[in-house]
Amino acid sequence: MNKPTFTEIIIMVINMSDIQLFQILKQKMGEQEAEALVTFVDHKIKDNNETNLNVIATKGDIAELKVEMSNLEVKIADSKAEMIKWMFIFWIGQVAVTVGFLVVYLKK
Repeated sequence: MNKPTFTEIIIMVINMSDIQLFQILKQKMGEQEAEALVTFVDHKIKDNNETNLNVIATKGDIAELKVEMSNLEVKIADSKAEMIKWMFIFWIGQVAVTVGFLVVYLKK
């Protein structure tokens, strides 16, 4: 029979229960070392799970982001309209000043 690869061993360990892992390690390492290693692995798995739960976006998170993005789109559209309005007012003012200067210059 072929010797299992490292990946196959990891998959087997992941699929084992804590008790099965402890029994196998106890035969190879001794009871105290096996218990310490199983406890360490459990803590690491729990830490990784907690970290993943903090990082993973849920459907609720995605729905909230969609609402926030739609609100931002509305604000951007409002800002655009406001900017166009003020640009138009500025252009009218510039045209009036230019016409005023032309009238004063041509009268002389």
